[in-house]
Amino acid sequence: MDGPGATRILFRLLFVIVAVVAISVLYLAKILFLPLAFAILFAFLLAPLVAWLEHLHLPRALAALAVIIGFATLLCGGTWFLFTQLVGITNDLPTYSANIDQKLAAIKSPSNSAFSRARGEVEHLSAQLGLANSLPPGLAPGKPDTSKPLGSTPDRPVQVREVSRSNGRLDQLGGVFEPLAIALLSIVFTFFVLVQREDLRNRLIRLGGYRNLSLVTEAMDDASKRMSRYFRLLLSVNLVYGAIIFGALFLLGLPHALLFGTLAGLFRFVPYIGAPCAGALPTLLSLAVFHGWERSLAIVAIFTFLEIVTANYLEPHIYGKHTGLSSLAILVAASFWTLIWGPVGLLLSVPLTVCLVVMSRHVPALNFLTVMLGDQPPMPAWTCFYQRLLAGDEREAGEILESCATNMPLPNVFDSVLVPALVMSEEDRLHRDLDESTVHFIQENVREMIEELGYRENHGTNNGIHEPVAPQPRAETPSLRVLCIPVRDETDELSGLMLAKALDNGSVHAFAMPIRRLDEIVESASREKPDLIFLTGLPPFAFGRGHRIYRGLRARLPRLRIAAGIWNYSENPAEAAQKIGGSEDVRVYTRVEDAVADVREMAGVPAAAHSEASPSEVNNQTAA
Repeated sequence: MDGPGATRILFRLLFVIVAVVAISVLYLAKILFLPLAFAILFAFLLAPLVAWLEHLHLPRALAALAVIIGFATLLCGGTWFLFTQLVGITNDLPTYSANIDQKLAAIKSPSNSAFSRARGEVEHLSAQLGLANSLPPGLAPGKPDTSKPLGSTPDRPVQVREVSRSNGRLDQLGGVFEPLAIALLSIVFTFFVLVQREDLRNRLIRLGGYRNLSLVTEAMDDASKRMSRYFRLLLSVNLVYGAIIFGALFLLGLPHALLFGTLAGLFRFVPYIGAPCAGALPTLLSLAVFHGWERSLAIVAIFTFLEIVTANYLEPHIYGKHTGLSSLAILVAASFWTLIWGPVGLLLSVPLTVCLVVMSRHVPALNFLTVMLGDQPPMPAWTCFYQRLLAGDEREAGEILESCATNMPLPNVFDSVLVPALVMSEEDRLHRDLDESTVHFIQENVREMIEELGYRENHGTNNGIHEPVAPQPRAETPSLRVLCIPVRDETDELSGLMLAKALDNGSVHAFAMPIRRLDEIVESASREKPDLIFLTGLPPFAFGRGHRIYRGLRARLPRLRIAAGIWNYSENPAEAAQKIGGSEDVRVYTRVEDAVADVREMAGVPAAAHSEASPSEVNNQTAA
């Protein structure tokens, strides 16, 4: 295979190899990369304090050293305080020994209960089966074993088990060396990152290349802002969480409620496993302190409810919105970094993934990470809507349209969802990617949805975030009558129906004409005598027949106001006006929203004033 296809395959293969090598290096050299990750994390937290000390004319190295020492002292002091409090709780447990014994006795079922009898039968049956399997052939249970002792014959060998010998204190020290090395390297790296942060920034910019100076700068600023927001939100959520736990435990009368509230707030910095660990300690203490089970169950219920609400609603929405990560991405990141670096990777999972997603936003080769992990919708609403119609699922397509209608006005729904979907269906139909049954299914369902949305908008039944205008009483003679004429086919007919439903209200009476021959169109326009005609269609085939319809209407009704709606047209509207009207006098709209705004503004002008205007004046008013 030659050409661009082979190049893409080689590039993807190279990317997979690089990704595998990178993950392997991260796993094998975690004793180096873990301290570096901690250093970057601590640098985000401590850099403002270092900058504040620098403003007090303290040298940067001394300021960084003072901040690191103060931060380490605070951590060590807090850890020692929590440790002594936990030791004090352990020393108090003998005071509750009678209550503990009572709880343990209550756990055991009475001997005459059904559960106890069933357990006894199972244990007896297991003992019988084990005895029968252990006896040699021919020896019944209960008879003495007169066979030869173990080891006397090959049939009765002696079982030998190898007992490992202790490797001494050096192996025990090996398990302590790695955490100490990580802690020491983290301190050293943090110091150098704080002291030389501008130098490190410039080196990263140099790696990106001078031509990508603005791109690298934007990526670094984006990562810095998202990380800062994440840490502020994380601290706020955990402080509120700890305060709620303290208040609940205090009201229940549990000793050391402030300690357990503090531990709950601290443990929640470790995703997923921190909250259960924080809830286990007060639950166990409550079993020893309180008589009965009610308050212990209440503590379990409080922790469970708070964790469900916080982890499944608050954190995904708050963190995802401000960090650019989806809720699924947070879970996947936690699993990945835990697999690579263990429990410490779980603590660093969100900050590291935020940096990765920010990098992927600015590096085209990593854009797939933004799609997979970012908080942006994977597809625009119109794509989802059209895809569900292709799948024959009109219910979910209607739900997508309904969701959009609750958040934006009706003309915007048409512009952002229905028009792009219809354009795509026309392209697929012209490329023969759709059969006639699918085309008919799409057109019929879109027609029904347009009718329903128009009815709900005009009758004030559209509930949701977007509050529609209250239904206005119909005037006996609306100030403006608009006729929407489709240019070419059934899809253009749907676009005309959209415009009519968006325009129709108390001051504008809009109605859409079905597909007809040119002479029928001119005859209907002469009979209806509208104040304004809209020729509606979709590019690129709306111009030829649109020009013929425009000439026929202008020849029969020279004083008639005519505008055109070529929806989703991306080229210059002046060129479209030239193709339809032969001049730029005719106003061409590319968005339903703009057409509705201009027509409703025009509806405030008496219709008689428009009827006396010349065609050029009318076109100028329409363009205004």
